[in-house]
Amino acid sequence: MWVCGALCRTRAPAQLGQRLLPESRRRRPASASFSASAEPSRVRALVYGHHGDPAKVVELKNLELAAVGGSDVHVKMLAAPINPSDINMIQGNYGLLPQLPAVGGNEGVGQVVAVGSGVTGVKPGDWVIPANPGLGTWRTEAVFGEEELITVPSDIPLQSAATLGVNPCTAYRMLVDFERLRPGDSIIQNASNSGVGQAVIQIAAARGLRTINVLRDRPDLQKLTDRLKNLGANHVVTEEELRKPEMKSFFKDVPQPRLALNCVGGKSSTELLRHLAPGGTMVTYGGMAKQPVIASVSQLIFKDLKLRGFWLSQWKKDHSPDQFKELILTLCDLIRQGQLTAPACSEVPLQDYLCALEASTQPFVSSKQILTM
Repeated sequence: MWVCGALCRTRAPAQLGQRLLPESRRRRPASASFSASAEPSRVRALVYGHHGDPAKVVELKNLELAAVGGSDVHVKMLAAPINPSDINMIQGNYGLLPQLPAVGGNEGVGQVVAVGSGVTGVKPGDWVIPANPGLGTWRTEAVFGEEELITVPSDIPLQSAATLGVNPCTAYRMLVDFERLRPGDSIIQNASNSGVGQAVIQIAAARGLRTINVLRDRPDLQKLTDRLKNLGANHVVTEEELRKPEMKSFFKDVPQPRLALNCVGGKSSTELLRHLAPGGTMVTYGGMAKQPVIASVSQLIFKDLKLRGFWLSQWKKDHSPDQFKELILTLCDLIRQGQLTAPACSEVPLQDYLCALEASTQPFVSSKQILTM
C-alpha cells in the first residue's frame, strides 16, 4: 500500500445525525427481511459539508442509519474506490453536485443485509453497486432505495466489482458508440495508465482492436510500459515520442487510428488529432491538463475529423436502467473470461482516508485507492 507518512493518522469520527437523511428516508420502518447476521451497528462515513480541498473538507463522521422502508435495501459496503470524478465533486467543479452535506464516493460494491417488504429484485447476501452517481459509497453501511442499486454477480473479484460501474463502462461505450471498428483497426488514447485507459486496452484486445497508448514520461516508464503490455497494449509511446517526425514511419506499419480517446486536453489532444485517420473521431471524456482542446481548421475541413464528448452520467440519462444492467453483465462476462481485470489497486482502511485522498491526487501514481470497510 502507498504510504504518505503523517497523513495516515486517524481522525476520531465526529457525530452527524438526521441532517444527511432526506425526507424520503425519515419514516417509520416497514416490515423487512433480515439476514441472520443483521444487527444494529455504528455507521461511519466520509462526509463533506462544503466544497474545497478533499484533505481539508472531508471528515470521518458517525451517521444515523435510516429505517428500512418497504422499498428500501440495507447495504453493508465492502469496498469503494476514489476516482477523479469523486475528487472533482468534492472540489465543486463537476457536472453533477449533490446537496451538502454529502457522503463522498460514486462507486463501490456492497452486500445486502436486509430488504423491505416491497423489494423483489434483491435479497440478503446479494452484491450490489450504485445505479447512478451521487449515492455516497464512502461509508460502512447505508439504506438505499431498491431503484438506486444494481445487482452484480458475487463470483467476480471484489476489486473488479468495486470498480465496475464507472471506468469499464466508459471504456466500453466509447469503443462501441462512436466508430464502427473492426478487428485489426487501431485506436489511440492518452492517459493510458488511468482506470479508463487500462479498461480500454483490455476491452479493445478482446474485440481484436490494436491500441496505441500514450503516456507522460516518468521515472518508472519501463515498468509501466511492461504492465500495460501485459494487459494487451500493442504499442506504448510517450507524449514526447508522439511529437517526433519518426512517428510518420511508425504509421506506415500500423493503421492510422480511426478513434482517439482524450482524457487530457491541451497539447496532448492536439497530437492525438494530428495522427487520426481522415474522417476519424476524437472523444473527450476528461481534462486532466485543464487546458482546452484545440483543433486546426485544416483538420476539420481537409481531414473531416469529428470532435465528440462522453459522460457516462448523461449516457445513463439517455438509456434505460435495463440497458445499463445489460452493459454491466457484458463486462462481468469479460471479467469471468479473464479478459478484463481491475486496475492496479491499493486497499486502504476507511479510517486511513487521508492517506488515500493524498495518494489519489499525486502525479504518476498508477494505483487506484480503494477504501475498505
